[in-house]
Amino acid sequence: MELRTDLHTHTLYSRHAYSTIEENVRAGREQGLELLGTTDHFSSMLYSDYMDNKHYQYFYNMNCWPREWYGVKLLRGCEVDIVDLEGNLFGHDINPAKGIIDKNINEADSLFGRVTRRLDYLIASVHMTDFAAKASKSRITDMYIKALSNSRVIILGHIGRTGLDFDIDSVVTAARDMHKLIEINEHSFGWDDSIYDRCKQILVRCAELNVPICVSTDAHISYDVGRFDNCHKLLESVDFPQELVANRNAKSFFCYMSRSLEKD
Repeated sequence: MELRTDLHTHTLYSRHAYSTIEENVRAGREQGLELLGTTDHFSSMLYSDYMDNKHYQYFYNMNCWPREWYGVKLLRGCEVDIVDLEGNLFGHDINPAKGIIDKNINEADSLFGRVTRRLDYLIASVHMTDFAAKASKSRITDMYIKALSNSRVIILGHIGRTGLDFDIDSVVTAARDMHKLIEINEHSFGWDDSIYDRCKQILVRCAELNVPICVSTDAHISYDVGRFDNCHKLLESVDFPQELVANRNAKSFFCYMSRSLEKD
């Protein structure tokens, strides 16, 4: 199976990543990608003073990026943290008083609203799990479903590696019914065998329940953009249907993306 898109990648902005957007685009071209999505972290993990609006001007200025660069189509997104058991997303409860040049903000909107309204799509992921440490399986399941219901979220990120226990069938069928995508990503592998086994379990149920997925690298350096070696092996091991890989090429993903946004 050929994968011609990579929709989960990071640049230097994410602080623990190492490449520029141009380096990622060039790497994507070398790997034969048609479409690259850049999805830096929108999260409290980047700055201790994470409520300061100035830190997010990177997202505010993305309209200066070309829509096609070195022959690769370019989408503007972010990977936003799920921050509580209600499925709320980072910035939902932060209301900046000043803009990035210290002028007062007149129109009311949350930091989440200000950042994401300029973006093409969102990946919703859990990184810091303390808020869910004592939660039941059903509450974790509901959390993921509520996060998916956000109209800007198209992809539910790396649910196989968080260590959180949830009902797979409920989450993946909710994604299918809302025209959202379950992600399997390359960066999840190599940590420990339990993660591989969990991702395989999710993938098998997606195949059996006819649930579309998104296969991404979660690349944190340009070298990894468009490289899906472990994902290919996992897909082949379960004989996963090609037609359920929604981002197998640009045309397929754009079709699915339009359905997701139209549904919401």
